Amino acid sequence: MAPKLKFADGEKVLCFHGPLIYEAKCLKSSVTKDKHVRYLIHYAGWNKNWDEWVPESRVLKYNEANVQRQKEVQRAHSAQPTKTKKTPAKGRKSEAAASATPAREESRASTPAGKDAESTPTPAKTTKTQSKDTPADSGSDQPKKKRGRLDLSIESEEQYLAKVDVKIKIPEELKVWLVDDWDVITRQQKLAILPAKLTVAQIVDNYLAFKKSSKSHNQSKESVLNDITEGIKEYFNATLGSQLLYKFERPQYSEILQEYPDTPMAAIYGSIHLLRLFAKMGPMLAYTALDEKSLQHVLTHIQDFLKYMVTNRSTLFNLQDYGNATPEYHRKIQ
Repeated sequence: MAPKLKFADGEKVLCFHGPLIYEAKCLKSSVTKDKHVRYLIHYAGWNKNWDEWVPESRVLKYNEANVQRQKEVQRAHSAQPTKTKKTPAKGRKSEAAASATPAREESRASTPAGKDAESTPTPAKTTKTQSKDTPADSGSDQPKKKRGRLDLSIESEEQYLAKVDVKIKIPEELKVWLVDDWDVITRQQKLAILPAKLTVAQIVDNYLAFKKSSKSHNQSKESVLNDITEGIKEYFNATLGSQLLYKFERPQYSEILQEYPDTPMAAIYGSIHLLRLFAKMGPMLAYTALDEKSLQHVLTHIQDFLKYMVTNRSTLFNLQDYGNATPEYHRKIQ
C-alpha cells in the first residue's frame, strides 16, 4: 500500500536546506521503490534552478510553531562567528547557501544572493521513518551539494537514489549511552546540566592534544587533523539547534541562546550531544564533494575519535550530568 502523503501539490511549506529552514512550496510528490516519499521543492524567492527533490522528513507544515522554530534556527546560526568556517570534509568552504537570505526576486542569478554556487554541506532531517524523539543513533539527510552553474538542474530519480550511503559505526560501549540519554530526556524528562563540565570544544581540543602527543604524529598530519577537529566543532555549532535536540530540550536551548548570545554552542554543550552528532554524521558526509579516498580518510579520523571517547567514557559520560527540570520549565513544554 502506498504511503500517505503529508503535503499536497502546491502547498506552502517550510523546508530544511543545510542548517536553516526556508519558506517553500511543494511542486509535486513521488514515492520511491522502497516506499520513501519525496517532494519536489521550490524555495520561495529563489531561482527555480534551486528546486530539488527532498525526503519528506525535511519538509515541515507551515504553521506558527514551525515559523517560530525557523526563527530560532536562524538566530542560532547568526550567533555563530562570521569567520570563514571549515568542515570535516576538507579545508575552507563557501557558505553561500547556508547563510544567504533568499532574495525576493525570481530573476536573480542562479544561486542565492548571486554568490558562488558551492555551498557548505550541512545536515537536515533523517530520511528514515521515526518518531520525533527516538535515540539519536539513526541516519540523517541533507540537501545535495550543488557545484557550478552547469550542475544546477533538478536531479533525476536515479541520481537521488544513487547517493552514497555513508555509515559511521558507533561502538557498543557508546551506544548504551545514546539509549540511556534518550530515556533520561524523553521518559524521565530530565535535562543536561549546562554549561557542561566538559564541553564539546574542550573534548575536541583534548583529543587534538592527545593525537599531537602520539609518537606517530608528524607535521604533515597536523594540518589535516586541525581541519577535521575544527570542522567537528563547526558542524556541531551549525546543527545542534535543528538536528541534535529532543523536543523536551528545545525550551532549554532557547534559554541558552538568550543567556549566552555570543558563545558557540560547542562551548556550552557536552559529550552526549557530541555523540549524537557522530551518530548522525554519516549521511552528512555523503553529500560532500569528497572522492572515495578522501571520504575514507575522514571516516578513519572520526572512528579514531570515537575510540578515544570509548577509552575516556568514564570521564565523558555520567548520569549525574543530568538534572531535574523545574515546574516552570514543565509548564513551558505543555
